[in-house]
Amino acid sequence: MFPASFKTNTTMFKHFISLQWKSFWRSASASSGVWMKIFMGFWAVYFILMMMGGSFIAYKYISKDLCLDPLEVVNRFLIYWWAFDLIFRYALQKMPVINIKPLLILPFSKSKIVSFALGKTMLSFFNIIHAFFFVPFSVLLIANGDAPVLNVLLWNIGLIALIYANNFLNILLNNKDSLIYGVGGVIALLGGLHYFGYFDVTQYTAPFFQGLYESKFLVAIPVVVAIALYIIAFKSFVKDLYLDAGLATKSKTVKTENLEWLDRFGKTAVFLKNDIKLIKRNKRARSTVIVSVLFLFYGLLFFTGAVEVYDGPVWRIFAGIFVSGGFLMSFGQFVPSWDSSYYPLMMSQNIKYREYLSSKWWLMVIATFISAVLASGYLYFGWEAYLAVVVGAIYNMGMNAHVVLWAGAYVKTPIDLTSNKKAFGDKQSFNMKTLMLSLPKLALPMVLYAIGHYAYSPYAGYALVAVAGIAGFAFRNMVFDKIERIYRTEKYKTIWAYKQKK
Repeated sequence: MFPASFKTNTTMFKHFISLQWKSFWRSASASSGVWMKIFMGFWAVYFILMMMGGSFIAYKYISKDLCLDPLEVVNRFLIYWWAFDLIFRYALQKMPVINIKPLLILPFSKSKIVSFALGKTMLSFFNIIHAFFFVPFSVLLIANGDAPVLNVLLWNIGLIALIYANNFLNILLNNKDSLIYGVGGVIALLGGLHYFGYFDVTQYTAPFFQGLYESKFLVAIPVVVAIALYIIAFKSFVKDLYLDAGLATKSKTVKTENLEWLDRFGKTAVFLKNDIKLIKRNKRARSTVIVSVLFLFYGLLFFTGAVEVYDGPVWRIFAGIFVSGGFLMSFGQFVPSWDSSYYPLMMSQNIKYREYLSSKWWLMVIATFISAVLASGYLYFGWEAYLAVVVGAIYNMGMNAHVVLWAGAYVKTPIDLTSNKKAFGDKQSFNMKTLMLSLPKLALPMVLYAIGHYAYSPYAGYALVAVAGIAGFAFRNMVFDKIERIYRTEKYKTIWAYKQKK
């Protein structure tokens, strides 16, 4: 009934899925992996609801309040959606990595291995999440008689093709930092020029997206591009699927840097220098900086009134925490895992935990301060908007920096800095202790602000949050003593976990 090749491929993929399933359940982090999946499931539901709600709000606001064509307005801004999707993927989406090396000595063809690896990315949440905006939006267009079914279907096919084009383009751009930074810089520049009325790039890109709806033939362009990128990615992976080629450990010449300006921090300067060099030289660590930059723009959802749900006063302090704490939450959540490759060696040396932890604390404090300064653009929306960012930064430096270090004692995720896999979302980084310790990062400042805001005034709410942050500075030594004892207690468990092969 089915061709023999189809049955062979199906059997092969079943083997791969079985191996992945066994790898998950037999790993040393199986229990924490289950909790991680559940936790990520809650976040997935949150983003799905956000996307669905956004589609209804966008349609109603554009059609009823602005009295404009919803499809034309959405098509106008799709260029920014496309660029943001690509940059967001580059920072967070995992590469199509399976445990390839053991498979090379087994009777699996390289094309089948690559097909399975690329196929996994096609089912990524980064691809599926878009449907929860565009499908409800399309249903509203059809239900209200704004667009014919066939045209809306073609438009969706074109957008799906662009999504998968980004998926395969992200794979090809892996480790091409200069290119992705260039794309991000150009889009940021164009967005700024558009916002201030100097140049509107959407006048040139909107006709293409509108053409996906109006023309039956234009949709072929993104489809062909997506297929071409898949073929290129497939051939590239097959070509590099050798131990002495793409799977070989890459080495490159690096320039020695002394970073003398950090010597003012005393003995902690050694660790600070190592972390800064790591961020400059390693893609996985650099991704945290990209995420920090993206976090700076997160406040636009709250301070511009773009999302009605976020109009409540308590959400302002939530935005302030996120805008100023991007680096703290992305880099800080994997302390001390960034040093996992040589952590056992460090623990055998005459190194004081206090000096090591202080260096991480100072790094997060400096990064938070820089984020707060860069976020000064929110003054455009009023000084109260920027006040929320400043207060959030004080809380992040005084309280959350300690909480992140505390939670780090229970994070036992060995990070392989030589792999292309993204650092975010590893299984062992999550357990119930880290979850409970993560609650004060966001819940506590929101509660403090709500108490002050509703009991007296908004400024009283900001004052309570700021005082909590200042208290963190005041009791820093006491808190560090507690954190240091926890790290000593967890020391051998951490060393054992870092030696496990996932």
